[in-house]
Amino acid sequence: MSNLRQQILILHSFLPDLESEIVAWALYDAALPEDQQQMNTGDQNQPPYRSVLGAMRDGWFVIQTAALPVYLRGQEHESGHLPYEYVLERRVSVS
Repeated sequence: MSNLRQQILILHSFLPDLESEIVAWALYDAALPEDQQQMNTGDQNQPPYRSVLGAMRDGWFVIQTAALPVYLRGQEHESGHLPYEYVLERRVSVS
């Protein structure tokens, strides 16, 4: 069995710029033991990184970038999902 485990970090930024402020996030860590709880909504008040670029500098690889939203005429001010989502991954060794 491999000693490498994957971690997935999902970051939602305020703007599509990779240096933009992070407004929401989720971390899924396969390196944690099965009986240890994964991150839950509201566990942390501060994002793990200030920006997507900050995560990249710490060794995370971007595997999905945000598709720019298309706003239909008359719906520019409707609320919905967070449009600037980035999916990052890294692999860590476990003993």
